[in-house]
Amino acid sequence: MRLEAIMRQRNKHTHNREGNETGIRAFRALAAMRQGASISRAGRENGITPRTIKRYVGAALRQDRPGGRIRARKSDRLLRYLQIPGPNGPIDITARGSKQAKQISSYKAAVNRFLAGDPKALTRWHGKKIAGIELITNKEILKGLAHKDLLPYSLYRSLSRGAA
Repeated sequence: MRLEAIMRQRNKHTHNREGNETGIRAFRALAAMRQGASISRAGRENGITPRTIKRYVGAALRQDRPGGRIRARKSDRLLRYLQIPGPNGPIDITARGSKQAKQISSYKAAVNRFLAGDPKALTRWHGKKIAGIELITNKEILKGLAHKDLLPYSLYRSLSRGAA
């Protein structure tokens, strides 16, 4: 019995860390709900049930009254296990909440714009940290990582072919 409890506890904490597809789908459904979709529509579009959405991201949902519509909160403090470019390749980081996840997404978009040819895309990110890790804004390092296919995003790989 004790072993079962330990395994249950371990599985509970590894849902998203291991890149579990269901957890990813639940976060996508949460994003769709923040754009106005109902929980059932968001689940249907992402191939999961409303019950599964509640299991994975329930803390980010609210229901004003019993039987009322379930809505997504504007922000949350859920853990997300993401990757950002590091000096020698991707670095795994733990983002605490939607605010940090949005910052990481914005930084990745800036790196994409830089690799596509926008020389000023990284200006905003000089000297900034997310989750205690300083973001790489050195253009030569990012170009080198892109050319070696060490950036964890397939979009970078396709864009990096044109980076000087």
